[in-house]
Amino acid sequence: MTLRRFSAALVAVALLACAGPAAAKPPVWIVRDKDSELVLFGSIHVLQADLDWRPARLDQALKTADDLWFELPIDADSQAETARLAVAHGYLPQDQSLTAMLSPKGRTRLAKACAKYGLSPPLIDRLEPWYAEVALSTAQFRAEGAKADTGVEQTLSATAPQSAQRRAFETPAQQIAMFDGASRAAQIKSLEETLSDIEADKSDLTGLIRAWMAADVKALEKDVLRPMRDTAPEIYERLVVQRNAAWTATLDARLKGEGHTVVVVGVGHLIGPGGLPARLRALGYSVEGP
Repeated sequence: MTLRRFSAALVAVALLACAGPAAAKPPVWIVRDKDSELVLFGSIHVLQADLDWRPARLDQALKTADDLWFELPIDADSQAETARLAVAHGYLPQDQSLTAMLSPKGRTRLAKACAKYGLSPPLIDRLEPWYAEVALSTAQFRAEGAKADTGVEQTLSATAPQSAQRRAFETPAQQIAMFDGASRAAQIKSLEETLSDIEADKSDLTGLIRAWMAADVKALEKDVLRPMRDTAPEIYERLVVQRNAAWTATLDARLKGEGHTVVVVGVGHLIGPGGLPARLRALGYSVEGP
């Protein structure tokens, strides 16, 4: 898809017993000015427990970090609020149905996907297209062995020193609005493409994890960003461009202070000419990394 292809970078499953050479680790960027250091790490939100993904440079930075930033707060209250808001905003009005919005092929594919993943067709039919796509993607990842509690954010939040203040760029309300505010046409197009991928048994996760573990930012940009940018520019603008711009302003303000910061966000936000490292370089900061 569009939304699901980007989500794969955010909510992916590590399907590889070995993702490349033993020394290979995901990329890290280091941003510096005269009195600040900011370490950027690109996340995969859901991973198998046995994948050795932690770069030594990230662990070193966490030991001295004054603050640790995530996209959302990593705590039970935030998760509960996100779920509550998704339910509040993710259902269609009583006189509308999801299947009525889909193409004939889309309706057939949706029925097959529900059967494949054990989802209730009447329940899915009540969902906004974006929420149905989230439900389908979550079911697909779960079927492939996804575990949120061993993902990057959950792992780092639990193991980082408590002296590092936990911060977040967004609230649950802002993140739900980001999905729910996309036009209906863009949501439907994205869902139709995801349903086509599911029917073709196409997940792209193995290649994604291999590129992530090998710090292959060119492959990540090709597989994560380019498809969304080319086929769903509205969703790309909302999920990537606008958020990267807002986060860059926050990090610029942080760097104008002093201290040590670690930032952990989806890897799709760190790659390409519009990623956080490129934006911070453009502001004049020294940035080491791919």
